[in-house]
Amino acid sequence: MVRRDGRFCQFQRSRFSWRGDFLAAVCVLLVLFSGFDGACGTGFLSTGVLRLNHKFADKLKSNDSIKAFKDHDFRRHGRILSSTIDIPIGGTADPNVAGLYYAQLGIGSPVKQYYVQVDTGSDILWVNCVPCYKCPKKSGLGVKLTLYNPDDSSSSALIGCDQSFCYLANQGDTILGCKSGNQCQYSVQYGDGSSTTGYYVKDILQFNEVTGNFQTRTTNASVIFGCGAQQSGELQSSNQALDGILGFGQSNTSMLSQLALSGEVRKIFSHCLDGDKGGGILAIGDVVPVNLSTTPLVPNQPHYNVNLKRIDVDSATLPLDSKVFATSDKQGTIIDSGTTLAYLSEPAYQPLVNAIMLAERSLTYLSQDGMYCFAYDGSVDAAFPTITLYFEGALSMKVSPHDYLLSSSDNTWCIGWQNSGAQSQENKYMTILGDLVLKNKLVVYNLENQTIGWVDYNCSSSIKVKSENGAYESVGAHHLSHGIVLRIGRSPLILISLLTLILFKWKS
Repeated sequence: MVRRDGRFCQFQRSRFSWRGDFLAAVCVLLVLFSGFDGACGTGFLSTGVLRLNHKFADKLKSNDSIKAFKDHDFRRHGRILSSTIDIPIGGTADPNVAGLYYAQLGIGSPVKQYYVQVDTGSDILWVNCVPCYKCPKKSGLGVKLTLYNPDDSSSSALIGCDQSFCYLANQGDTILGCKSGNQCQYSVQYGDGSSTTGYYVKDILQFNEVTGNFQTRTTNASVIFGCGAQQSGELQSSNQALDGILGFGQSNTSMLSQLALSGEVRKIFSHCLDGDKGGGILAIGDVVPVNLSTTPLVPNQPHYNVNLKRIDVDSATLPLDSKVFATSDKQGTIIDSGTTLAYLSEPAYQPLVNAIMLAERSLTYLSQDGMYCFAYDGSVDAAFPTITLYFEGALSMKVSPHDYLLSSSDNTWCIGWQNSGAQSQENKYMTILGDLVLKNKLVVYNLENQTIGWVDYNCSSSIKVKSENGAYESVGAHHLSHGIVLRIGRSPLILISLLTLILFKWKS
């Protein structure tokens, strides 16, 4: 059975109905009244930190590297847009040199370190386990891979198929053949043909808790996650192998939802990706308000879908049918920090690119790997238009020329906007806004109110977060370059560019 607890989720609107909503509500009530304690241990976090690396830090500024990111996005969207399950949350500062990010996460007693990709397009946390069939033994990323063994951890506990979490993970469906003592299993099939299967286990996760201005300490929380017993397809490859995936989606099985369900954190998270120096901040919980406008998330969608209304090129609105950005099956607008570039619905792509190129008619625009490139040695901000996207409500997003124009080599630029139809005709009406347009913005996902908002921000500075005692503490961004060793707790970690994951304890 294909479920929404895997790496990337399908776009099946028909799965949502009054019956589905009712079952979801019943699931929540069952969890609340069945003594489910999988989300947090006693005395959890005021604020915690995870270390994150980014995945493609060794890429050079060239047409080849830009093509590599398009290939990366294509594989990602193949998973997102097909019949699969369900946050990279990752970040990038420059599409030429960055990509998805991964975190070092401590699990078990005694604690062992695991590297997991942070993914807003999926829900569950899972790691490869002992024994594991066709799991990679080494990683081309240079990280040490570790298989998790529940028997080696004194704090681990298997999740049975008759427990409330298993019912929740199966979206209220009856688990056929379930008997007391049987494991709660998961199976995730991805659109690219890869898959992961295994069973659920509960154990302690280690975080770095923020205790004051720019200060942290180690603390623990108990979370249910997947124990991967078998991988197939791309997940078997050693090229960019990691120990697992940390899903940051909206499902009640995600780590975020578990922590929020226990009342330990607010179901709110934010990220700020530094487009100038690299790195940034990723936070769960309350951030000091910063004149933030918001737009509602489209209901009953597995991803962070929003209603895009129009696109302006400087002060001129593109003449597009309002239906171009409507949300329906295989159509709509998604905010996805795991996508490196930005992809427009096919009917919107060519009018936008034409309007950009009209700003400098004297230039020669050549098509390279599906992008329009040109030679120019002047100021692109002075010569080319600002693009503004308008969303439902009062929210807009301004994208400057230096953001959407990619410098692939000396005096050579390429238009970073991509055509979704060039990836797949099946999904040509999708608009996916990735890090090309999200960088240098503080983006806040409020899943309690089902809104998302952003504001231009200096992501190399710091943000204020609400601590356990109600005080606001400063958390700074990280701008680490290749070869720098950061020591947090007992584990050294070579970092290329860093995000900070902050978890806040909720005190109402």
